[in-house]
Formats: sequence, C-alpha cells, structure tokens
Amino acid sequence: MDIDPRRLRVLHEVARRGGVMRAAEALHLTPSAVSQQLAQLEREVGLALIDRSQRSVSLTPAGRVLAGYAERVEEELLEARRELTRFTERLAGPVRIAAFPTVIKHMLVPALRALAARHPRIVPTIHEIYGQPALQELRHGAVDVLITEQDMGLPALTQPSLSTRLLYVDEYRIVLPPGLPDPPRTVADLARLPWVAGEPDQACGQALERLAGLHGFEPRKVHVITEFGPTLALVAAGHGVAIVPALALLDVPEGEVRVSELRDVGARRLDAVTRVSRTRSGEPDPVQAVVIAAIEEATAALQAPLSGRLRATTEPV
Repeated sequence: MDIDPRRLRVLHEVARRGGVMRAAEALHLTPSAVSQQLAQLEREVGLALIDRSQRSVSLTPAGRVLAGYAERVEEELLEARRELTRFTERLAGPVRIAAFPTVIKHMLVPALRALAARHPRIVPTIHEIYGQPALQELRHGAVDVLITEQDMGLPALTQPSLSTRLLYVDEYRIVLPPGLPDPPRTVADLARLPWVAGEPDQACGQALERLAGLHGFEPRKVHVITEFGPTLALVAAGHGVAIVPALALLDVPEGEVRVSELRDVGARRLDAVTRVSRTRSGEPDPVQAVVIAAIEEATAALQAPLSGRLRATTEPV
C-alpha cells in the first residue's frame, strides 16, 4: 500500500474541520482539489474513506482510523522539526499569531521587529481574531499562538489541550469626557452616568457587569462598542463614560479624555495560549517559544511609557 503523505494531510484536515470546504480554506486549495485528493487516497488504500450518502461529508470507520494515523504523522513531523532545530541552532519556519488591535499595535509590532533582527528565518503572520472563533482556530491548528484577554474576576482559561502563559496584567481605568462638570468620586457616583460599554463577552464588558453587580447598580448603556478607538472617541465627545484597559490609553492624544483616579475597577489578563505538545519530548515548539519570548520583552518595555501616560491624563478626585 503506497500512501502519499500529502493526501493524509488532506484527510486529516477534513476530519479536523468537519468538511471539505473548511479543509480547502485551511489548505489553500479548491474544494474540487480536496475531493480529488480524497478520491485518489481511497484508490490507494482500496477502501471508502468518505461517507457520501448524506448531504454533509463524514468519514467512514476506515476513514476515521486513517485520519487518526494522519494526525500522528503530523505530530511526528513536528517532532522531527524540533530535533533538527536543535542540530542547526537556527530557528526557521512560519508561525501564525492571532490577537486583537491593541495587542497587535503595542506588543506584536515591536516583537516582530525583534524577531526579524534575531531570527530572520522565522516568518510570522498575524490574524486579527479573538474570542471563541480564535480559540477554535487554535485548536484546529490554523493558529499557533493566540493572545487572549479576560477579566481577572473570572477563572483563568484552563483546558487540557491548551497551554496558557500570563503575559500582562492590564489595569482598568474609568475614562471621562473632558468637560464633565461633576466627575465621579466613588464607584456609587457612576450609577447616574451613561456608559459606553464593551460587548458582554469582552473583558471590559465583563468588568462593567462585575463592577455594577458588586456595587448594586444597573449601568445605563447608551452605546455598546467593540473597539477602544470608537469607545474613546464617544467618551471624548461627551456621550458617556467607559471602562478601558490602561494599554488602550497609549493611543489617546493628551487632553482628549480624562482618566479617573478611581482604582477599584480591577484588571484584565493578557495570555499567550498555545496547543499542548503531544510529541515524545513534550517540549514546546521552539519557534513558538522564541515568539512568545519576544512578545514578553515587548510587553515589559511598555511599562515606562504607560506609567507616563497615566500620570499625564489622570483626573484628581
């Protein structure tokens, strides 16, 4: 039985992603090309691997068995890559990073500069994706390193198949319009103010709900916004107050918003999440390791400019 390993990869992607269309997208092939590869693989093994009796594509029992072996082949190739890296001591290859705008701008861009200087053969690509879709892409192998955010009031992400590394604890700040005549002096004062709120599944949206529940008020959400740029623009124009992480304030021109000194708002955690290695050595992918190290270095370098920005924009109470 002569099996082309490239066709095993196609079968693996179909099994992992649950269909030909999604596998084709991941492999950068047309659905027709994926179907042809599967048909050729069936001829090679002499067995039906795809159940075509239903509208949705599914694997036959033989197909599931062979897909399991295909996954092991992928892991063996990854292990070989690690071992060869140790021999050559030169890191190379692609790494796919998923994150959201503030992290991309302030952490990933500096990290990419450092990587280009130290490891020019590493080829990083960045995807702006977050939340559950990003976690799904990580589990499926379409992403190698995922930067996540989560309110510190919630339990940290723990899943057996994922490894989580804390990058940064980003304190929240309450931002106010520059012309607000009577700024809040306590959290209770916030109950009377309109809010530019974050989405409920985002860290700042979670922080507002936690703060409101803790202090017994129902926030009046006049706007619900995903990105920090529009949130801060609405606050600057006097349309409400908002909770934003300190990192977002690096983008704000001096004097555009005021930052309250109220500090009992909490923080969000930024984590680097990768898939747990299932190879014999159990060691992490060396390319991913140096990428995460570069992101950590870029994050540490933010401390001084961030402290300066907060001192310049904080509103005394």
